[in-house]
Amino acid sequence: MAAQDEEPPSIDHPLLKPDFLERRLYQLKLAGTAANHHTLVCLPTGLGKTTVSLLVTARRLDEVGGKSLMLAPTKPLVQQHADFYREALQIPDEEIVVFTGDVSPDDRAAMWDAATVIMATPQVIENDLVGSRVSLSDVTHITFDECHRATGDYAYNYIAERYHADADRPLVTGMSASPGGDEEAILEVCENLGLQEVEVMTEEDADVAEFTHDTDVEWERIDLPEEVIEIRDALNEVITDRLEKLKELGVAKSTQPDQSQKDLNRMRAELQKLINNDQSEGFKGMSVHAEVMKLRQAVTLVETQSVEAVCLYFDRQRNQARSSGASKASQRLVSDPRVRDAMRKAESFDQLHPKYRKTRMLLAETLGLEGGERVIVFTESRDTAEALTEFLNTSFDAKRFVGQGDREGSDGMTQNQQQEVLDEFRNGEFEVLVSTSVAEEGLDVPEVDLVLFYEPVPTAIRSIQRKGRTGRQSEGRVVVLMAEDTRDEAYFWISRRREKEMESELRELKGMASELESELEAPQQSLAAFEGESKSERGSENESGAEVESNGGKSPAGSGSSSGSEGVSDQPGLQDFAEDASSEDEDEGGDDSDFGNEDGETHVPSAEGDTIEIVADQREMDANIARDLSRREEIEIRLETLDVGDYVCSDRVAVERKSVADFVDSLVGSERSIFEQVGDMARHYSRPIVVVEGEGLYEQRDIHPNAVRGALSSLAVDFGASVLRTESEADTTELLAVIAGREQQTADREVSVHGEKQSKTLGEQQEYVVSSIAEIGPVTARSLLEAFGTVEAVMIASEEELQEAEGVGQVTAERIREVIGSEYDGR
Repeated sequence: MAAQDEEPPSIDHPLLKPDFLERRLYQLKLAGTAANHHTLVCLPTGLGKTTVSLLVTARRLDEVGGKSLMLAPTKPLVQQHADFYREALQIPDEEIVVFTGDVSPDDRAAMWDAATVIMATPQVIENDLVGSRVSLSDVTHITFDECHRATGDYAYNYIAERYHADADRPLVTGMSASPGGDEEAILEVCENLGLQEVEVMTEEDADVAEFTHDTDVEWERIDLPEEVIEIRDALNEVITDRLEKLKELGVAKSTQPDQSQKDLNRMRAELQKLINNDQSEGFKGMSVHAEVMKLRQAVTLVETQSVEAVCLYFDRQRNQARSSGASKASQRLVSDPRVRDAMRKAESFDQLHPKYRKTRMLLAETLGLEGGERVIVFTESRDTAEALTEFLNTSFDAKRFVGQGDREGSDGMTQNQQQEVLDEFRNGEFEVLVSTSVAEEGLDVPEVDLVLFYEPVPTAIRSIQRKGRTGRQSEGRVVVLMAEDTRDEAYFWISRRREKEMESELRELKGMASELESELEAPQQSLAAFEGESKSERGSENESGAEVESNGGKSPAGSGSSSGSEGVSDQPGLQDFAEDASSEDEDEGGDDSDFGNEDGETHVPSAEGDTIEIVADQREMDANIARDLSRREEIEIRLETLDVGDYVCSDRVAVERKSVADFVDSLVGSERSIFEQVGDMARHYSRPIVVVEGEGLYEQRDIHPNAVRGALSSLAVDFGASVLRTESEADTTELLAVIAGREQQTADREVSVHGEKQSKTLGEQQEYVVSSIAEIGPVTARSLLEAFGTVEAVMIASEEELQEAEGVGQVTAERIREVIGSEYDGR
């Protein structure tokens, strides 16, 4: 048989299905390091980062046992990984489980115990760790896919911290095609995940080059019609006017409408300083600044998306301006004559946007003249994705692919719908996928003939992810649409510069494992003590906890940036690679089992009877409080969906937490007022507590301070609630710990969750119906019912009659009559 007809060699391993994985040298090299060190794996999209993680997982499960956990940022990506692992591993399918928010917490706890490999979204695992539903102690390998997300408060960071602290034999693999824009960003990811080594393979590497092809990047310049430019210029004129006001306050240096985001952020910081110094100009300026931001968004839409998109945006602004408690910025925006004129021009624009026309032409060229089969069109806007899909369907078979969250005027897609669309696209059932950013990261979208950027992407990470969808097996094409003399051009050049910077940084980092380790050493100590007493305790175990096997005197794997590659080219598969990679020098340090705090102290677990339990409402996970409490060894958090309160500290103490903004909102515009919430608490707990968190309680909205004081007094006097003030989430965290400790340890009380929301009385139901009209709120609703007697009488009252009720002015009366008397439009 001719050489070219021979099947490529495959990887052999007891846990891998025979002849399933093609043997690629670069993947074995990367897995060599990742099997022995906490490693960041950088590999271009489409070249098998997931395979590298799979190789390490197979080895760990075979040699060390335990469980493997793989985290990915989206549900479709999690499902894709699960399908791949089930195909590749000789492990029963039922032991490879998927954890997403669609699986109930109780079911997840049972599934965890029986599973060998868990694929999950990070938020689910974070919740289960905070709620003490699962333990990471026996997880011997964890993979953070698309690990460049490990910044700020992203769930990856908390999970990594808990993993290094709780796991008996931890091993971490981080994977990304684009880990950060510079060395500092990459170091931050490494520090947050506890990574020691950075392994980089680029398309310049000989081992990788044979599996890649050139991807042409073209840009098509688009001229905007005069009518679109007029809309933009009218909006820019208003921006200039508002910046004049900010300049008078001394916070704006220029009135040019194309201010950079950095300059706008600086202005906001200056205004915040004025507010902190109790200067009223700060509040006025912040409102003007908010208006500038709204106008800039409208300009961006009309320049870079479509006129239809800016029309939808204006509709939302009008609706917001009419709602109860609307900001002055929204009201000024829609009432400005120049903005109204721009709205009218946008609504009367009936031409085909030039970007639409160019998109259709490029698709016809690719799918028709060139005989292509598949195209992906990426856009930043869900509105554009939906409108563009509808437009393209007149000439091609196109489907949209968007995220799951519903937005005003735009329905999201369920996980099942997303999976169905991807399956159909892979199977060639339609030819054009119009996607928002949800398809950028890691999804196994099939190779396409064209990736079309409806607009440039101003971040290197997302641009690289998108380009990875083409050029894998054959030459591909990437086209970027750029509207002339708009922000499109600025974003394009920013993207190009950042990509070059990232490529340069990755090349510099390549081979710098030892230098990087020394830079990471100090900050890593609190997360994962890489060199400590476990070295002597574990003897012949290597850093990741795997037992060391003799390699007959070969050089230690893990030396240099291609750790674990010694002799790989001579060996048939993973089994020999694994033996070589495990030949770790006994003098290498292991992972400590003691983890100190920032002051170098070691937390000693409390005696079992001293454990403090706090029940937190699931919805409070948006804050960091439950997460921070769970880090304390003496506190156990239980997550539930509470009908009453946000935290339960004993059988008699429930706590309702409100930020100052939420507190004021609950007085005037909330579906359930603070009085209803605390009334429910007081009926079921003898010691209800209200925590008002943050500063500026008397400076929210346009509510008189005495109205706020009256509400606080009512909570204390009428409902018997203790009202406590805290400065921040951290302050609230400390307060809850103290309250729970006093209740359970000093007063010897137990935690008991009870109570449910009381059904509304007839009067409360009537107030609710009236308060929902144009979102006027409960206070105005009570005034109207007292004046007219019945809901029916309120509904048939004229504008003049409505204004006779206390607190109802002309604007409110007009809004009520508009909602009641207007013809229904179900669009």
